[in-house]
Amino acid sequence: MKKIIINHEAWQTRVALLFDGTLESIYFSSPVHSSLERAYFKGVVTKVLPGIQTAFIDIGQKKAGFLHISEVDHESALESLKKNVQLDDDEEEITKNVRKNYDLLSKAKDISKIFKEGEHVLVQVSKEPIYEKGPKLTTCFTLPGRFIVLMPNIPRIGVSKKIADRAERIRLKEAVNPHIPEGMGVIIRTTADGCSESEIQKDLYYLISEWRSIEHAFANGKPEEKLYEDLPLALQIIRDHLDASIEEVIIDDSEMHAKVLKFVKTVANEYSTKVLFFSKSNNIFSFFGIDKQIEEALRKKVQLKSGGSLIVENTEAMTVIDVNSGKFTGKTNLEETILKINLEAAEEVVQQLKLRNIGGLIVIDFIDMKVPVNKQKLFSHFENFLRKHDRSQSVVLHVSDFGLVQMTRKRTGKGLLWELCSTCQNCEGIGFVKSIETQSYEFFRNIKNMLLSDVKAKIVTIEMSPELFSYITTHQFNAILVLEKQTSTQITLLCNKLLAGANFKIKTG
Repeated sequence: MKKIIINHEAWQTRVALLFDGTLESIYFSSPVHSSLERAYFKGVVTKVLPGIQTAFIDIGQKKAGFLHISEVDHESALESLKKNVQLDDDEEEITKNVRKNYDLLSKAKDISKIFKEGEHVLVQVSKEPIYEKGPKLTTCFTLPGRFIVLMPNIPRIGVSKKIADRAERIRLKEAVNPHIPEGMGVIIRTTADGCSESEIQKDLYYLISEWRSIEHAFANGKPEEKLYEDLPLALQIIRDHLDASIEEVIIDDSEMHAKVLKFVKTVANEYSTKVLFFSKSNNIFSFFGIDKQIEEALRKKVQLKSGGSLIVENTEAMTVIDVNSGKFTGKTNLEETILKINLEAAEEVVQQLKLRNIGGLIVIDFIDMKVPVNKQKLFSHFENFLRKHDRSQSVVLHVSDFGLVQMTRKRTGKGLLWELCSTCQNCEGIGFVKSIETQSYEFFRNIKNMLLSDVKAKIVTIEMSPELFSYITTHQFNAILVLEKQTSTQITLLCNKLLAGANFKIKTG
């Protein structure tokens, strides 16, 4: 069965999804960095580049967001086109009938006809900034709820493919269709399967009211202002994942436990008994073996049970995964041995994509097979396992003549490597070291465990590296105050130039 494990501290919140003790997905948030994904902004158009059909929009972040024409919904394009292009009488008449808008829309293929520099535009962040790229923006808006996803400017109804029963799909569509305002649409989520009409409609009405508040905020907000952001991380995961398959939700912080319990009682009271408080003094992630699995997920090499292995290499443009036979030699002929390794590797690849949160273009170099039927078996097995175990949207191509499988997977948030690590200054980007943020979080966890285990330590002095000292005193000093209160200990921090990285010295008394 599945478990949701929530570790909440003053400096960081971590949420893990476990399946039979194995880490499937891991999520992070920190008060130092607010999440941009799904947030709405009142953006200011700074540049319009018809050559690449992209508008750059300032949303008050370090880098301007980029909005490609493929992410501009038709209604926004039409409204902007009417405003920015001089239309004759015939074209004005065409705009009154959506079915006859093709001529007008063909003009909207030029992004310079849609946006003008200096104008204000409502945008939503669809992807977090990564590498040298700013956040990716869209005007194809979405608002996720528990049972549905509202599409405020895309008038269509979709149903999750995982709801296979035709009668149920029809029932769900009929439950929401009369209640959707004109011009809006919804995607009915898997969690809606079997739910009552009143529950689904309640979710719809709530999301519509949220959208109205976003529209009001845009009309009255300041340029570059954040107008709306998603729920806090822990509540997001509860909303998106809590269903009958979740056995327990275990939380190690009493305040967070109270917030999650209140939220669950509001949106899914039938699951409130699954929300439990972790009262042990152990670190909850260590107790469930999650920290060790996170460390393993940062390594390039993944060992397979058969003796084979995967090598995972991340680049800015794509991720390459190489399948090796290793020590596995099999007991029958070579072709069957290779097929068995590839089938096992295919399942592990899916797990690694989820765990490492790998998105974009992915190339998997399976061990080459000569028999076409075996290639088809591998492709079918991989695609079916992916559809069954991975929620992210993906497209997979057939096994090539060279044994390669090319695929794309929708990126959401930062990949695990980029979340926890930064470019190594010593090797100039060839390898990775843990970022100063991650080092500080590990420092806090270690100090908390030490102080809780030594109840006699009421006054402590901690020496640390200059980098760690500077980061904690500048960005995380409030966490020190919280830690002092939690452990009833007076903490003094000292900078020691002889120490490096996350190393520290602690003295009591």
